[in-house]
Amino acid sequence: MRRILLAGAAVAAAISSRAAASDQGWSDASRVGEVVLVGTALGLPSVQGDWNGTLQAGGSVGAAWLVTEGLKRTFPETRPDGSDRRSFPSGHTSLSFAAAATMQNRYGWRVGLPATVLAAFVGYARVRADRHHWYDVVAGAAIGEASGFLITRRHDRDVRVLPWGDTHGGGIAMGFAF
Repeated sequence: MRRILLAGAAVAAAISSRAAASDQGWSDASRVGEVVLVGTALGLPSVQGDWNGTLQAGGSVGAAWLVTEGLKRTFPETRPDGSDRRSFPSGHTSLSFAAAATMQNRYGWRVGLPATVLAAFVGYARVRADRHHWYDVVAGAAIGEASGFLITRRHDRDVRVLPWGDTHGGGIAMGFAF
Protein backbone atom coordinates (compact mmCIF):
# COMPACT_ATOMS: atom_id res chain seq x y z
CA MET A 1 0.00 0.00 0.00
CA ARG A 2 2.58 2.50 1.12
CA ARG A 3 4.88 1.42 -1.70
CA ILE A 4 2.23 2.29 -4.28
CA LEU A 5 1.70 5.71 -2.74
CA LEU A 6 5.43 6.34 -2.46
CA ALA A 7 5.93 5.28 -6.07
CA GLY A 8 3.17 7.66 -7.12
CA ALA A 9 4.75 10.45 -5.12
CA ALA A 10 8.11 9.70 -6.76
CA VAL A 11 6.56 9.84 -10.23
CA ALA A 12 4.76 13.10 -9.37
CA ALA A 13 8.01 14.54 -7.99
CA ALA A 14 9.89 13.48 -11.12
CA ILE A 15 7.31 15.16 -13.29
CA SER A 16 7.41 18.24 -11.06
CA SER A 17 11.15 18.61 -11.73
CA ARG A 18 10.08 19.41 -15.27
CA ALA A 19 7.26 21.46 -13.78
CA ALA A 20 9.61 24.17 -12.60
CA ALA A 21 9.95 25.14 -16.25
CA SER A 22 6.25 25.11 -17.15
CA ASP A 23 2.71 25.27 -15.85
CA GLN A 24 1.94 22.17 -17.92
CA GLY A 25 4.49 20.17 -15.94
CA TRP A 26 2.77 21.08 -12.67
CA SER A 27 -0.58 20.21 -14.21
CA ASP A 28 0.75 16.81 -15.33
CA ALA A 29 2.22 16.14 -11.89
CA SER A 30 -1.10 16.93 -10.19
CA ARG A 31 -2.93 14.63 -12.58
CA VAL A 32 -0.51 11.76 -11.84
CA GLY A 33 -0.94 12.26 -8.10
CA GLU A 34 -4.73 12.29 -8.39
CA VAL A 35 -4.81 9.11 -10.50
CA VAL A 36 -2.46 7.29 -8.11
CA LEU A 37 -4.55 8.26 -5.08
CA VAL A 38 -7.96 7.46 -6.55
CA GLY A 39 -6.66 4.25 -8.14
CA THR A 40 -5.12 3.10 -4.86
CA ALA A 41 -8.22 3.99 -2.82
CA LEU A 42 -10.40 1.93 -5.17
CA GLY A 43 -7.91 -0.80 -6.01
CA LEU A 44 -6.50 -1.61 -2.59
CA PRO A 45 -9.70 -2.92 -1.04
CA SER A 46 -10.61 -4.68 -4.30
CA VAL A 47 -7.33 -6.61 -4.35
CA GLN A 48 -7.94 -7.64 -0.74
CA GLY A 49 -11.49 -8.80 -1.50
CA ASP A 50 -12.83 -6.02 0.74
CA TRP A 51 -15.83 -5.13 -1.41
CA ASN A 52 -17.36 -3.01 1.33
CA GLY A 53 -14.15 -0.93 1.33
CA THR A 54 -14.30 -0.60 -2.45
CA LEU A 55 -17.91 0.57 -2.21
CA GLN A 56 -17.02 3.09 0.50
CA ALA A 57 -14.05 4.40 -1.48
CA GLY A 58 -16.24 4.78 -4.55
CA GLY A 59 -18.88 6.55 -2.48
CA SER A 60 -16.33 8.93 -0.97
CA VAL A 61 -14.77 9.85 -4.29
CA GLY A 62 -18.19 10.01 -5.99
CA ALA A 63 -19.63 12.29 -3.29
CA ALA A 64 -16.61 14.60 -3.52
CA TRP A 65 -17.03 14.77 -7.29
CA LEU A 66 -20.77 15.54 -7.06
CA VAL A 67 -20.30 18.31 -4.49
CA THR A 68 -17.38 19.78 -6.44
CA GLU A 69 -19.26 19.78 -9.74
CA GLY A 70 -22.33 21.30 -8.08
CA LEU A 71 -20.25 24.13 -6.62
CA LYS A 72 -18.45 24.71 -9.91
CA ARG A 73 -21.81 25.21 -11.64
CA THR A 74 -23.30 27.28 -8.81
CA PHE A 75 -20.31 29.59 -8.29
CA PRO A 76 -18.53 29.93 -11.66
CA GLU A 77 -15.17 31.56 -11.09
CA THR A 78 -12.50 32.35 -13.65
CA ARG A 79 -9.31 30.33 -13.36
CA PRO A 80 -6.07 32.24 -12.72
CA ASP A 81 -4.94 31.42 -16.27
CA GLY A 82 -8.24 32.74 -17.66
CA SER A 83 -9.01 29.51 -19.54
CA ASP A 84 -12.57 29.01 -18.23
CA ARG A 85 -14.93 29.66 -15.32
CA ARG A 86 -14.53 26.34 -13.47
CA SER A 87 -11.93 27.27 -10.88
CA PHE A 88 -13.91 26.91 -7.61
CA PRO A 89 -13.40 24.40 -6.02
CA SER A 90 -10.46 22.32 -7.23
CA GLY A 91 -11.71 18.96 -8.49
CA HIS A 92 -8.27 17.35 -8.59
CA THR A 93 -7.75 18.35 -4.97
CA SER A 94 -11.18 17.24 -3.75
CA LEU A 95 -10.84 13.79 -5.35
CA SER A 96 -7.27 13.41 -4.06
CA PHE A 97 -8.23 14.30 -0.50
CA ALA A 98 -11.33 12.09 -0.65
CA ALA A 99 -9.10 9.16 -1.63
CA ALA A 100 -6.51 10.01 1.04
CA ALA A 101 -9.14 10.41 3.79
CA THR A 102 -10.72 7.13 2.74
CA MET A 103 -7.41 5.31 3.09
CA GLN A 104 -6.67 7.06 6.40
CA ASN A 105 -10.05 6.17 7.82
CA ARG A 106 -10.10 2.61 6.48
CA TYR A 107 -6.49 1.49 7.03
CA GLY A 108 -4.96 3.93 9.53
CA TRP A 109 -2.28 6.57 9.57
CA ARG A 110 0.50 4.44 8.05
CA VAL A 111 -1.37 4.47 4.77
CA GLY A 112 -3.22 7.73 5.35
CA LEU A 113 -0.22 9.94 6.07
CA PRO A 114 1.64 9.34 2.77
CA ALA A 115 -1.69 9.58 0.94
CA THR A 116 -2.46 12.93 2.57
CA VAL A 117 1.02 14.25 1.76
CA LEU A 118 0.51 13.27 -1.89
CA ALA A 119 -2.96 14.91 -1.87
CA ALA A 120 -1.40 18.11 -0.48
CA PHE A 121 1.13 17.97 -3.30
CA VAL A 122 -1.72 17.71 -5.81
CA GLY A 123 -3.29 20.86 -4.38
CA TYR A 124 0.03 22.70 -4.38
CA ALA A 125 0.67 21.67 -7.97
CA ARG A 126 -2.77 22.95 -9.06
CA VAL A 127 -1.89 26.40 -7.72
CA ARG A 128 1.60 26.28 -9.27
CA ALA A 129 0.05 25.23 -12.60
CA ASP A 130 -1.99 28.45 -12.46
CA ARG A 131 -5.21 26.44 -12.68
CA HIS A 132 -6.56 27.36 -9.23
CA HIS A 133 -6.45 30.02 -6.55
CA TRP A 134 -5.27 28.90 -3.10
CA TYR A 135 -8.84 29.05 -1.76
CA ASP A 136 -10.08 26.73 -4.55
CA VAL A 137 -7.59 24.16 -3.29
CA VAL A 138 -8.51 24.66 0.38
CA ALA A 139 -12.21 24.22 -0.47
CA GLY A 140 -11.43 21.11 -2.52
CA ALA A 141 -9.39 19.64 0.34
CA ALA A 142 -12.23 20.29 2.81
CA ILE A 143 -14.78 18.64 0.50
CA GLY A 144 -12.53 15.61 -0.01
CA GLU A 145 -11.71 15.21 3.68
CA ALA A 146 -15.38 15.48 4.64
CA SER A 147 -16.55 12.91 2.11
CA GLY A 148 -13.74 10.50 2.98
CA PHE A 149 -14.34 10.65 6.71
CA LEU A 150 -18.14 10.70 6.55
CA ILE A 151 -18.54 7.76 4.18
CA THR A 152 -15.62 5.46 5.04
CA ARG A 153 -15.45 3.21 8.10
CA ARG A 154 -12.48 1.45 9.70
CA HIS A 155 -11.73 -1.95 8.22
CA ASP A 156 -12.23 -4.59 10.88
CA ARG A 157 -12.20 -8.23 9.87
CA ASP A 158 -13.80 -9.33 13.15
CA VAL A 159 -16.97 -7.27 12.75
CA ARG A 160 -19.48 -7.50 9.90
CA VAL A 161 -22.31 -5.03 9.45
CA LEU A 162 -24.98 -6.07 6.95
CA PRO A 163 -27.97 -3.91 6.08
CA TRP A 164 -31.13 -5.82 5.16
CA GLY A 165 -34.64 -4.99 4.05
CA ASP A 166 -37.84 -6.52 2.76
CA THR A 167 -41.43 -5.43 2.19
CA HIS A 168 -42.12 -5.40 5.95
CA GLY A 169 -39.14 -3.36 7.14
CA GLY A 170 -35.38 -3.32 7.37
CA GLY A 171 -32.50 -3.11 9.70
CA ILE A 172 -28.88 -3.90 10.31
CA ALA A 173 -27.47 -7.30 11.22
CA MET A 174 -24.09 -7.42 12.97
CA GLY A 175 -21.77 -10.37 13.31
CA PHE A 176 -18.78 -10.57 15.64
CA ALA A 177 -15.86 -13.02 15.66
CA PHE A 178 -14.35 -13.86 19.04
